[in-house]
Amino acid sequence: MQKQNEFPKVPFTSFLKHSLEILKNPLPFHQKNFENLGDTFQLNIGLKTHIFFSRDAKFLEYVLQKNQRNYTKSKIQTKEVAKYLGKGLLTAEGEHWKKQRKLIQPAFHKQKIKGLLNTIQDQITENYSQLKTNSKIDIFPIFNDLAFQVVAKALFSSTSNKKDIAELQHITEDSQRMLVKELRQPYLGWWFTMSGKIQEYKDLTAYARQILKKIVDQRKKSNTRFDDLLDLLLDSKYEDGSAMEEKQLMDEILILFVAGHETTSNSLTFTSQLLAQHPEWQERIFKEAKTLNENTDDLMDIVAQSKICQQVIEESMRLYPPAYFIDRLNYKTDTYNNIEIKPQSDLLFSIYEIHRHPKLWENPEEFQPERFENGGRQYSSQYFPFGAGPRKCIGNNFAMFEMVIAVRELVLNYKIKPKFAAIGITPLITLKPNNAYLELENR
Repeated sequence: MQKQNEFPKVPFTSFLKHSLEILKNPLPFHQKNFENLGDTFQLNIGLKTHIFFSRDAKFLEYVLQKNQRNYTKSKIQTKEVAKYLGKGLLTAEGEHWKKQRKLIQPAFHKQKIKGLLNTIQDQITENYSQLKTNSKIDIFPIFNDLAFQVVAKALFSSTSNKKDIAELQHITEDSQRMLVKELRQPYLGWWFTMSGKIQEYKDLTAYARQILKKIVDQRKKSNTRFDDLLDLLLDSKYEDGSAMEEKQLMDEILILFVAGHETTSNSLTFTSQLLAQHPEWQERIFKEAKTLNENTDDLMDIVAQSKICQQVIEESMRLYPPAYFIDRLNYKTDTYNNIEIKPQSDLLFSIYEIHRHPKLWENPEEFQPERFENGGRQYSSQYFPFGAGPRKCIGNNFAMFEMVIAVRELVLNYKIKPKFAAIGITPLITLKPNNAYLELENR
């Protein structure tokens, strides 16, 4: 009989039995456990190693906001991700993180991003000019390239060459694939080390830093201002008046590339697939976009007033949250629902499950953008596309502005038709789309 002071347990034997399925896609395994055991359970993944999985939105809110001082990111990000990307905003903790967040936050204020909107739109227009119509296309590589190019332009304007950006894209994506293997197959850790695989990818990311250093050095020597993100980062000063050291700057830029393009490309792909399945929402976005274009030429106003487009994107991120899990580790003993949580407990919150929880959402599996008619803030205690609390994604405004421009420009120029009935997913570090084939028809 289960004790009242602990969460239900999934034995190690069950983890081993389903390990190959978990490697491919862990979500069905976790969903089954949630259905059988409740909103929080303990999964044993070794003789002395266990993780608490939860889809309890109030528990997540407690950890991210109400008692956030007692929680840190787990070693998945602070150690495993950091070994490739360094100690930037995504992977840093404690006082170091606070110092960096305070330094970088002003660069992502809405008024700063406003100056980048035309650059973003120009890059999107350039990418869309290469789209093929009236044939089956995989839309994900297109959005993946678009999102990476947008980050590159926002960071470096036109001062970097295409070969450097292509190499950065290749390195960051390959490194993440390696990291997924490490996290999903911890029992092969010895082999990844002995075979030299981990060192191989560490060397790759070291090369990425060399590319970034070259770009930054060229900018400094040019004595030319572009008012892009790189200029804003170079201008940033700590309270004592000092600037970021070179290594720290490289870490932050590398993380901006990874965090700034992957989740956006995923979300744009899922959004376009959902629009293909729901052409009535395409038409609503089209009419809204045409009306706004006729009444104003201020891009910031257009983005702010694209309410229907925003609703669709919000609902897309509810159904397919790119950052589909959030991990935390507690410093000191804590208690939740009268259950004691011992220090250094691994907590993994499923955003995917929270966003589809039948007790939190009406018709949770249905695509209903109208539920966001009054914006996402009304669901702040159950909707976490960008996280919550002090560590909420610093680039959330940038990402939303970019996605609104990308979606409205797509719908203004094309009708989107589906090529597969179902939307496939590949859960890696982020929730990636699978077989995202569509057909575009000129309007």
